[in-house]
Amino acid sequence: MFLISIPNDFSVSRLYGLMDHLVRIMAILLGAFIADKIFNKSIPKIREQIVENMKRRGRADIEMEKRAATLSGLFRKTVVVVLWIVAIIIALKEAGFDLGPLLAGAGVVGLAVGFGAQNLVRDLVSGLFLLLENQIHVNDVAIINGTGGLVEQINLRTIVLRGMDGTIHVFPNGGITTLANMTHEYSYYVFDIGVAYKEDTDRVIEVVQQVADDIMKEEKYKSLILAPLEVLGVDSFGDSAVVIKARIKTLPIEQWTVGREMNRRIKKKFDELGIEIPFPHRSVYFGEASKPFTVRSEQDREQLKSIIREVLDERSQPLLASPAGGAPSKGS
Repeated sequence: MFLISIPNDFSVSRLYGLMDHLVRIMAILLGAFIADKIFNKSIPKIREQIVENMKRRGRADIEMEKRAATLSGLFRKTVVVVLWIVAIIIALKEAGFDLGPLLAGAGVVGLAVGFGAQNLVRDLVSGLFLLLENQIHVNDVAIINGTGGLVEQINLRTIVLRGMDGTIHVFPNGGITTLANMTHEYSYYVFDIGVAYKEDTDRVIEVVQQVADDIMKEEKYKSLILAPLEVLGVDSFGDSAVVIKARIKTLPIEQWTVGREMNRRIKKKFDELGIEIPFPHRSVYFGEASKPFTVRSEQDREQLKSIIREVLDERSQPLLASPAGGAPSKGS
């Protein structure tokens, strides 16, 4: 026969008290978990609703949408972190821990970490100023420290770019020395159109302008273009081409869509009108003593081949010389 011994200090009320504390702790953690999920789902919907209201009032644009996405993401992360910190503190207090010494110790540790982690503090402060000054947003195309890509995340400590090949680049905010935003409010696509020297530049400009006017009339592209093509004029004289510079203003991040289509149509139009797009080439000159001749027969071709062989033999003579610069050796 088994006997169960019950301690003298045991009481049913104490057991109920322990169970009550345990239930409260579980309820606190469960409430924090549910609040986290609700908040994560509600923030995107609230952001979309705000943007829609602004659109109906005619005050929203792409920049406002990108800024709303950036700030809502940071706000969501901050609130979730604060929510869980508060929930854990309340749960520890409910479990009977004395939070006074714990918070004092955390303050001392935080002060020590602050002195030892100056780079972390610098990154946080720099990230805060990036947001306050409205320098960059999520979904912008930016060049940071010489590396370009699409901005996928903006955190208080880091900025995350995704390159054209899919590579992720992570930059600490405090380590950013140069930042170029290519899609802030609007964008430009710059054309450097090279044509042969024999072409009439005024005619070329008219053709390019006509191509731009045609593309602006199409439904697919007219909503992407903010202003007509701006021809800046003859920009430079290259080795084999006259370069005409122009630019077209588009919505942010749409400059490449419009520019590539314009390049395709300009090439087709130039081919259609016989406007030459030159490429680097070289002319061979034999000197004043060489007379021009026309290849008419097989004998002329043989004569041309003979001249080419002589030129090649003359160019190869230095290769047969000794390293000291003397005459070729007898065995060569």
